Amino acid sequence: MRLTATLWLIGVCAVCVSARADQPGPADVKGAAVDTASAAPLDPSKDPVFVCPMDPDVRSHNPGTCRRCGMTLVAGIPDPVEFHLDVTVLPRPPQPMQPAALQFLIHDPWKDRPVADFNVVHEKLFHAFVVGEDLQFFRHAHPTFVADGVFQLPITFPHGGMFRVLSDFYPAGATPQLATQTIYVPGAAPPPVQLARDYATKSGENMRVSLSTIPDHPVAGMRTQLRFTIEPGEGLEMYLGAWGHMLAASSDLIDMIHEHPFRYDEDRMIEFELVFPRPQVYRLWVEFQREGIVNTARFDVPVAELR
Repeated sequence: MRLTATLWLIGVCAVCVSARADQPGPADVKGAAVDTASAAPLDPSKDPVFVCPMDPDVRSHNPGTCRRCGMTLVAGIPDPVEFHLDVTVLPRPPQPMQPAALQFLIHDPWKDRPVADFNVVHEKLFHAFVVGEDLQFFRHAHPTFVADGVFQLPITFPHGGMFRVLSDFYPAGATPQLATQTIYVPGAAPPPVQLARDYATKSGENMRVSLSTIPDHPVAGMRTQLRFTIEPGEGLEMYLGAWGHMLAASSDLIDMIHEHPFRYDEDRMIEFELVFPRPQVYRLWVEFQREGIVNTARFDVPVAELR
């Protein structure tokens, strides 16, 4: 059944896109040098405004790319509209520990036609995040475009129970899309998860990752700076067009948030900025690449209620 904004699932499990309160400056835009001393006054009726489709608060009167996410700035963005996305599993029903496939069916919101053209976002046409209800299973993968409006992703579910799927894609001529769906796999489900604060340094394949936050105790609805320090920092590389990728999921899996770094400095620090929408404990998965190896680390961040 097609999941649209009128269905109950969207009412219960909405994708939360973090709001940013920062004011973009020249550092947010690459290839957009401005001579403030000699530039003539801009005429809004004649001079276009170039906007980042992923981070629309990043704007420039010159073409270029967004330093925050790397996307090409475009002269104007269409009004946001939600595309129809169905997610099905083959075979039906899927079985734990048996090969299966997720199929993503995308149709336009006007005539319900399969969508044939997509923009590349961070080197891929489609990003999918799959998380198990125990918050142990995590996968960031890239479904293959197999036909108009159809992407497919091979997957093996480790156990029965609920899995949440966050889809990230960008139809041509539209705006970037984020959508969540729920998949149920027959079989015994894992016990309920109980999360507590975990900022301990994590060891990956060829790096160590540590986390600090500002403020030290994040508050729902307020901006939080998430600062990850990488050791050793030599050999750090961009991964899929960004210095890192992060998925934040609330312990009840209602909130799933995909973010990219706000900034990166030469002291091996990579900073994300996030507004946690609710007082919950959030599990963060961060991905960084060093010397060709992708490292995944996870942290648990309690978020307090605003008082």
